[in-house]
Amino acid sequence: MSRSSRLWLLCLVCFVGTVGTRGTLVQAGKPELLAQVVELEPNAWNDALQIWEWAEPGYQETRSSALLADRLEQSGFRVKRGVAEIPTAFVAEFGAGEPVLGILAEFDALPGLSQEAIPERRPRQPGGLGHACGHHLFGVASVTAARAIARRIEAGEIQGTIRLYGCPAEEGGGAKVFLTRAGLFRDCAAVLHWHPGHRNAAGDASCLARVSAKFRFHGKAAHAAGAPHEGRSALDAVELMNHAAQLLREHTPDGTRIHHVITAGGDAPNVVPEFAEVYYYVRHPDSRVAASVFQRLELCAQAGALATETRLETEHHGGTLEILPNKSLADVALANLKALNNLEYDATETTFALRLRETLTSPVPFESVRQVIDQTGTTVKGSTDVGDVSWVVPTTGFNTACWVPGTPSHSWQAVAAGGTTIGRKGMSLAARVLAASAWDLYHQPATLAAARDELQRRLGDRTYQPLMPADLKPRLDYRKSRSE
Repeated sequence: MSRSSRLWLLCLVCFVGTVGTRGTLVQAGKPELLAQVVELEPNAWNDALQIWEWAEPGYQETRSSALLADRLEQSGFRVKRGVAEIPTAFVAEFGAGEPVLGILAEFDALPGLSQEAIPERRPRQPGGLGHACGHHLFGVASVTAARAIARRIEAGEIQGTIRLYGCPAEEGGGAKVFLTRAGLFRDCAAVLHWHPGHRNAAGDASCLARVSAKFRFHGKAAHAAGAPHEGRSALDAVELMNHAAQLLREHTPDGTRIHHVITAGGDAPNVVPEFAEVYYYVRHPDSRVAASVFQRLELCAQAGALATETRLETEHHGGTLEILPNKSLADVALANLKALNNLEYDATETTFALRLRETLTSPVPFESVRQVIDQTGTTVKGSTDVGDVSWVVPTTGFNTACWVPGTPSHSWQAVAAGGTTIGRKGMSLAARVLAASAWDLYHQPATLAAARDELQRRLGDRTYQPLMPADLKPRLDYRKSRSE
């Protein structure tokens, strides 16, 4: 660790020691925990860059998953790979007894967003994948925090177990639903997570529930000019379904989101398409509403098949629930994020950010990276399978600024920034906040009890009912289109 880093850490420790979580003094070992996170950071960045280079899609993150699991195994964690019938999912734990605290780690990339780490659009591989949601940073920061916590357990300063969940396919695959359904979170006292973003934020927030499926239409091929009457167009069925879905939008509850992509639509204009496929998401802040709108979307698909005399096949991908917020835990993460945020841009990062900013629709002042937003009571307009976890164990998360302020997620700009030191600094902050929040929870049993009570109050008479059909297996090939 450099002399400047040590001086910064000393100042930080003095500050945190006077504030603490909820006005209490932090325990003496917390500075050492933060120092160990900083010590692990250079190697962690190398791992993040490697995963950024690989950019593997959901359920196919074989190298990324193995790298993170290997790091934990080398640090003395007991690692179980291939959990919940998912080859790239794993659980790693260190320590023994209660409380058991979980940390989530993601590592999948998105299709079509390959990008160099430069402030102009330049794919590394045309049509390739890119880490446009920053999961290369997500998984590595979580692993770094878990490794640092393990050292304090080994030193006897923490009593309990730290458990890292290697979670693939967050981008539409819903792996955490299968992990939850398998009971892998059942004995956790609390679960922490984070996510890269263009700002720093924490608090008592929720998200949108999501239901998804691929609708496949099977028709009959024919010469489009010579014998069109002999054909039954699967593409026509997709287009009719899509038109019906557009009309449906007017008659859905406020807050509903319906979006789709056509993943197969034929091969040549002069051949009536005998196969076509469309992939749909339905979202809403209430999972019950999302499920009901999806049922109406299925009627749109049936109408398309009926009108075109094609056969409909529906591949249900299930869905994810909305996050059940937990203010008891959120207050801990928010306090640590405010105390530990030291983000600022150097000259090189400022030059990069200024150039990238020219490509943004809604740029935000760079100074915002020094701010922390309390998003208590809000609903994030996205979906995550973390939602299912939050229905069975108290859960909270936060965001750190890993992208240039104003950068939307799932964009080439996010990929670019995530491959630079802007992403590195946000990742480092996240690792420290995760470790510090876990430290506080290990030493505050009353907070863990309050979090469990809060979860029960929010559940009321409801129980965890996943949107995944009971017999649904992980769709390990969901990123692939399927044709006859």
